[in-house]
Amino acid sequence: MLYNCFMDDLIRINKYISDTGICSRREADRLIAEGLVMLNGKRAETGSKVGKNDSVKVNNKLISHQQKKIYMAFNKPKGITCTTDERDRDNIISYIGYKARIFPIGRLDKMSEGLIFLTNDGDIVNKILRAGNNHEKEYIVTTDKPITGDFTKKMSRGVRILKTQTLPCRVDRINNYKFKIILTQGLNQQIRRMCEKLGYNVVKLVRTRIMNVQLKGIKPGQWRYLTDSEMKKIKSLSAGSSKTEEASKINNRKKHYDRKKKNP
Repeated sequence: MLYNCFMDDLIRINKYISDTGICSRREADRLIAEGLVMLNGKRAETGSKVGKNDSVKVNNKLISHQQKKIYMAFNKPKGITCTTDERDRDNIISYIGYKARIFPIGRLDKMSEGLIFLTNDGDIVNKILRAGNNHEKEYIVTTDKPITGDFTKKMSRGVRILKTQTLPCRVDRINNYKFKIILTQGLNQQIRRMCEKLGYNVVKLVRTRIMNVQLKGIKPGQWRYLTDSEMKKIKSLSAGSSKTEEASKINNRKKHYDRKKKNP
């Protein structure tokens, strides 16, 4: 299905570029600032508007706005980095080797495994990452010490890391050395840092779910396209995304506070 956003005739150039799948809007703004984007033969400016008959070049290559959107779920093996930088020999893009340009939505650290989305749709990236409590991520974590009730209680209440208190989350013990955790945050190596703060080391970490999509059925190192029904649900969950990351954090805390009032 081809996407057409020229209903209002003119759109901002960073959105035009991101819709082609070349990069995100933020990256498009950087390319524009560096003078690498030409609009009708002239250097484009931040905020320039593009119409259906305009010509846009990025790095001297003519780009077309209409392009099939790609949405995939990948089971990232341990040792692969979630970057598009080809100077990193272990980058996720080279590993997958997909025929079209794609980029990951969010990150999963190098030593972690499991589910990550990739796409060429720059718009969906921000919507998913800012979807607040609707952007649940589920992990199965194996630790080096037996898991106690005190550990799960402290993890679920929030832990002080990176000069901030993590948001309340759900933590369920699976067995002596394994637990499940559901987060709505994405701090750098959040789970590992939370565990370390409480005196535990992570032996293995696997992300098993993002929003409504499960890892089940995708073997390590393999991927599949997201289904129409999955994408419909993802877009529904992301429809009310906050416009800024900070607004999403505030919204998360407000929802948690409202739940506590209803269930004291």
